[in-house]
Amino acid sequence: MERQRLDKWLWHARVVKARTSAAALVEAGHVRINGVREMAPGHPVKIGDVLTIGLDRGVRLLKVTGFSERRGDAAAARPLYEDLQDERK
Repeated sequence: MERQRLDKWLWHARVVKARTSAAALVEAGHVRINGVREMAPGHPVKIGDVLTIGLDRGVRLLKVTGFSERRGDAAAARPLYEDLQDERK
């Protein structure tokens, strides 16, 4: 798999609890891909894309490092992204 829908990736990476919440987050303009605001939940993301996600608790900066066919537990979601904020601390 080379690409995946943005809303599906956010859900599989456990950024949000439900796929509908992921779609709503994108449609509300709270997600940027490589610095460009994305409003379409179906927009494809690819490995290497940097996502800036505005959430209630703050902003997350994640680099896409993989994809998953199914949503798993937190341990299964961790290899899907690299948290770029960890590097700045």
